[in-house]
Amino acid sequence: MLAPYPALVVIRLLGLILNVGTPARPLSRPGRRGIGAPTLVGLALTAALGGSPLAAAQPIVGTLDAIGSDTLAGLMMRWGEQFAARHPGVRLQLQASGSATAPPALAQGTTRLGAMSRRMSDTERAAFAAGQGYPPTAVPVALDALAVFVHRDNPIEALSRDQLDAIFSDTRRCSDRPPLTRWGQLGLAGPWAERPITRHSRNSVSGTFEIFQREILCHGVFQPSVNQYPGSAAVVAAVGDSPGGIGYAGMGYLTAAVKPLALIDAQGRRVRPTPKTAINGAYPLTRPLYLYLNKRPGEPLPALERAFLALVLSPAGQARVAEAGFVPLPEATRQRWRKRLGLDPASE
Repeated sequence: MLAPYPALVVIRLLGLILNVGTPARPLSRPGRRGIGAPTLVGLALTAALGGSPLAAAQPIVGTLDAIGSDTLAGLMMRWGEQFAARHPGVRLQLQASGSATAPPALAQGTTRLGAMSRRMSDTERAAFAAGQGYPPTAVPVALDALAVFVHRDNPIEALSRDQLDAIFSDTRRCSDRPPLTRWGQLGLAGPWAERPITRHSRNSVSGTFEIFQREILCHGVFQPSVNQYPGSAAVVAAVGDSPGGIGYAGMGYLTAAVKPLALIDAQGRRVRPTPKTAINGAYPLTRPLYLYLNKRPGEPLPALERAFLALVLSPAGQARVAEAGFVPLPEATRQRWRKRLGLDPASE
């Protein structure tokens, strides 16, 4: 198991100067170990654009706070870089501790923007409604395939859900298999036959953890031997550092040290996590990624949130989704949400 990540990692981009016609410096991809799994990513974003056509006619200033998903942290950083270019002087501050931290912050009014890699539960929605008097607004901003990763040298190519349940679960509600503890039990021979399976997982505040627990463990209990991490990058790094390792994370966290496995469906077909299988729904662990809003019904979004969502749901914002290793929204979905939020077509 890797040494624990620091409790607080703060990345600040101060005084970011963008010259007219010069592209912004790209941020590191979320799967790279240089970013890790930040508990707090503070982006203090400023820009001096002079006469750039990117500058807003009516300057938007202030701080936009967002709380929630680690899976979305790298993508939010990319959007933050774009947002700085369009709206000089804006500060975007993201606390990326896990999806479970977004609903209480929204319900208590300590943030108006919650990043989540899963949908809110009925209990979380009820708590928000009790605190605010109306339901939250869940805006899909990208698609993701929750991928199962093994070490790049591992010869295995695919696993079924019941095999994964027998690997990760202590209760094995999804299968009648005995526990799988060695790779030889999955048909690997030679030096792999007696190699122990080492399991790596997100922690319980993660939306990724909850989806895997629900879909693969049938709401069962993880084995005590499963190593848990506060961030997806840490999970993938741990798998890449251990030849017998297996873990799961969003497809945007793929690195050269690991490989994603195909999932074997009920018909025996092997379905790989790809943009195509995510869009057409063939990959069983496909999920939307959300930004939850504290939006009062019948009222427009505040200017800062409106400008940020206009960027996220623009072609340029969705291009950053693909750059980050996730899947852009289908065009019809993107346009439907722009209309629902009352976003100006000129902000495309």
